[in-house]
Amino acid sequence: MDNILAAAKIIATARRGRAPLAALPPDMTPGDEAEGYRVQRALHALLLPQVGPLVGYKIGCTSPVMQQYLDIPHPCAGGVFAKGVHDSGASLRFGDYVRVGVECEIAVRLARHLAPTEAPFTAEWVMEAIEAYHPAIEIVDDRYVKWETAGAPTLVADDFFAAGCVLGAPVSRSAAPDLLKVTGRAMINGKEAGRGTGADVLGHPHNALAWLANHLAAEGKGLHAGQIVLTGSLVKTVWLNAGDTVVMELDGLGTVTANFN
Repeated sequence: MDNILAAAKIIATARRGRAPLAALPPDMTPGDEAEGYRVQRALHALLLPQVGPLVGYKIGCTSPVMQQYLDIPHPCAGGVFAKGVHDSGASLRFGDYVRVGVECEIAVRLARHLAPTEAPFTAEWVMEAIEAYHPAIEIVDDRYVKWETAGAPTLVADDFFAAGCVLGAPVSRSAAPDLLKVTGRAMINGKEAGRGTGADVLGHPHNALAWLANHLAAEGKGLHAGQIVLTGSLVKTVWLNAGDTVVMELDGLGTVTANFN
């Protein structure tokens, strides 16, 4: 446990100072993803004064394009915190990130708890717990000297690139389109930088939500009413330059915008 906390402290110090994280010392490097999630939980406790309360989760590596890009063939989860959640139209400081990128996502907001005692969860079950969907920009941050060599357990320990999100207006579950047919487009300075569909996210975004609920249940944790879940990117990560304007268009769910100055 001492090594878990020591690793979390190193990651927290790097994040507070916006310093690229080098490889952790060998005795503190998580040996597998389960250990990575233990470091992540310790990290959350250390970061709360800076980032605010945990208000939800992001799920990474849910689409083929992202699994191929990161060379990780399964989903991974990280935390979303209050101070990192912004409304559409936000103007964000480019310098607040080490190397900032964006992803086009379908976010969900939960209407009720999903308790660990209810597991195992299915896509149909978790759908009933959804209050609304949001078009979303996930903000990701390459906080690493070289992420390609960090390894999945260390990336998991550091919230898997999570750096917040920008949310568009909610669309109630009853008014939402068929998510399988939703096409998302990432527009940077008016030019398309990527596109994908809801079907690219583990076959359906509800499958991603069920994966997260089951993952948390295995740790004795649940999802809660009001929490936000970013279900995974429809497009490959787009890395930004200072001054970029980002627009994500999701058919039937609307648009969401942000500037990085």
